[in-house]
Amino acid sequence: MASHKKKHLLPGFGLSLGYTLVYLSLIVLIPLAAVFLRTTELSLHEFWAVVTTPRVVATYKLTFGASLLAALINLVFGLLTAWVLVRYQFFGKKVLDALVDLPFALPTAVAGISLTAIYAPNGWLGQWLEPHGIKVAFTPLGVVVALTFIGLPFVVRTVQPVLEDFSAEAEEAAASLGANRWQTFYKIILPAIWPALLTGFSLAFARAVGEYGSVIFIAGNMPMISEITPLMIITKLEQYDYAGATAIAVVMLVISFVLLLLINLLQWWSTHRHGGK
Repeated sequence: MASHKKKHLLPGFGLSLGYTLVYLSLIVLIPLAAVFLRTTELSLHEFWAVVTTPRVVATYKLTFGASLLAALINLVFGLLTAWVLVRYQFFGKKVLDALVDLPFALPTAVAGISLTAIYAPNGWLGQWLEPHGIKVAFTPLGVVVALTFIGLPFVVRTVQPVLEDFSAEAEEAAASLGANRWQTFYKIILPAIWPALLTGFSLAFARAVGEYGSVIFIAGNMPMISEITPLMIITKLEQYDYAGATAIAVVMLVISFVLLLLINLLQWWSTHRHGGK
């Protein structure tokens, strides 16, 4: 009996792995290595002096703090949005579903200008918030608003497929055993969607940390108040201080990597805690 070799649509493992490594090297590894190598032009003392100036430290606090807060907001409201889109039928559902992807399609500069026009003191919403002492545009709050806007789709699109695949039988069984709505959500639904929630959170956070276009207009860019780290990098580049720009970029890379590593470890722990489901 003649043996039939299994055919694959894609090339074999060795060739596929080779293409993958070359692609990742050209797109990711080599540019990252160049950033670290350019920083070696500075001595350790000079590097530390650049990345720890009060103005730069203030940008770290705003960038990472606002990114974390925006990702947490999206964690809650992204779940709520995904829940509504999956569990309910209503007029305009397809329109709402399409609007979720708007931050993906909209150029970031356009998003920034639009948000600034809306939340400025004379804007559609800003004119109603200003009399109550709530200032959004040109403040750190405006940075959070912009980062929340661009990060929402990551949580919704990550959680939505999991909710669609989740069987309603488990909820019905919990209800038949006397569980209330909160207990059903906390004990049955949340463990099933928690890994997806963490993934969406980490994606929204990572996007927010490096965001520039949608933030630069609404932030106001006031030193020590509403200046973000990517703007400091651009400022260094405009001054032809390439080593200083890469030094700040290295700090952002390291902090982002550590935070994302912690989130992934939390996701791994949560998944294995619930039996790998």
